Amino acid sequence: MNLHNLTPAKGSVKSGKRIGRGQGSGRGGTSTRGHKGAKSRSGYSKKIGFEGGQMPLQRRVPKFGFKNINRVEYKAINLDIIQNLIDKKNVTEINPEVLKANGLIGNNELVKILGRGELKGKISVTAHKFSETAKSTIEAQGGNCSEI
Repeated sequence: MNLHNLTPAKGSVKSGKRIGRGQGSGRGGTSTRGHKGAKSRSGYSKKIGFEGGQMPLQRRVPKFGFKNINRVEYKAINLDIIQNLIDKKNVTEINPEVLKANGLIGNNELVKILGRGELKGKISVTAHKFSETAKSTIEAQGGNCSEI
């Protein structure tokens, strides 16, 4: 241990000058806040997106279209993906649990079966929705479709 290694104990030395403690402190008067203006007042906090009175970007940019807050989104699974799953994993029944186990859908996703591709054999499919072509193709092969 040398003199140049010595440091005060943690918490024993106060950092910086205290402001707003009178003129004798060197940081009295306006307490480093300057004169007038919103930032000099107590309780000031700038609103998110405030641009000094200029029209904020959020209000300048034009808005288009309509966002339906009640929209229900489905994860689309086509028949060729189901046939691929049957070929590779030897699956006999398709349902959301099987699709989730094979990484095709995530948690709490709704499934809609679409009609792209072909099926080679009969299979039972359980999903939240079916397109007309998918339903007719599955039933034509002798399989059955059941909606959750």
